[in-house]
Amino acid sequence: MTKKENSREKPDGTENPEGRREFLPPPDFSSIVLPLYTPALIKLGLYEDPLTGKTNENLELAKRLIDLLDLLRKKTEGNLEAEEQKFLDSCIQQLKLAYLSKAKNKKI
Repeated sequence: MTKKENSREKPDGTENPEGRREFLPPPDFSSIVLPLYTPALIKLGLYEDPLTGKTNENLELAKRLIDLLDLLRKKTEGNLEAEEQKFLDSCIQQLKLAYLSKAKNKKI
């Protein structure tokens, strides 16, 4: 067995306790969008928080994450491929509709 085969290092150079290499998908545009989209879904109360196992709403933070995605859309305008633009627009639209529904229900 070579030193590399026996290595417990992750691709980033850190040790993996199980001695396995961790898979990192290739970086693409969704790698920028999903870390904002997923927590927004959690803060909208649509999914359980994986850390607590509970569903909690924080509409203020959800709105902030949606605003960041909107900012990303404005800053990348004209520079995205059609599929990337469609993906970003779809994520923002889904989040805004969910936010409006939750905000409307809070006021009633």
